[in-house]
Amino acid sequence: MTPPSHRLTADIVHSEAQLRALIGEPAALARAKITDRLNAVTRVFIERSPFVCLATSDAMGRCDVSPRGDPPGFVRILDERTLLLPERPGNRLADSLRNVLANPQVGLIFIVPGATDTFRVNGRATLTTDAALLAPCALEGRTPVLGLLVDIEEAYTQCSKAFLRSGLWDPARFVDPSVLPTGGQVHRAIQGEAFDAAKYDTERAERYRRREGFY
Repeated sequence: MTPPSHRLTADIVHSEAQLRALIGEPAALARAKITDRLNAVTRVFIERSPFVCLATSDAMGRCDVSPRGDPPGFVRILDERTLLLPERPGNRLADSLRNVLANPQVGLIFIVPGATDTFRVNGRATLTTDAALLAPCALEGRTPVLGLLVDIEEAYTQCSKAFLRSGLWDPARFVDPSVLPTGGQVHRAIQGEAFDAAKYDTERAERYRRREGFY
């Protein structure tokens, strides 16, 4: 089998043996924290989290990561090995949902504002329209028509190093949104100068102000 290559460099890692020679083996304590279910301590991360990233891939292995957010505890814990993630209205591209139909393996990382430890769950997802399961997920008078059941295969805390290195919660490092391109400006960069970026941004801001399409 021909080792993988990259167009920019010949210096690549193509085996786990090479990888381990560079980074070493995980400590026994790191391995010991991985379990296949929640417990009274770890479930607190999910109960307090208003934000989770959902990783999926299609049948060909092409990946997608999607942010999901709602009030803390929006991901329901059905039992120690099962979660329910409500599906809210979005752009209808449905990348994550289509991926799950092709490949049920998913990864979740739960983030709690101000906390530097995060919580990871890997498992198998199933799309459900079960009205009884989804009813407690209602917000602002609207019940989701679809949800993602996740059967937990691995659950464990992720250490703080990434958050500490990045200073994510340090207000001194917060970026003024005005230095970033707006959604309209991004569209114009892709579609050309004829695209009315200001109109797009104004209309989107008004929809968000009305919370149109939130639930």
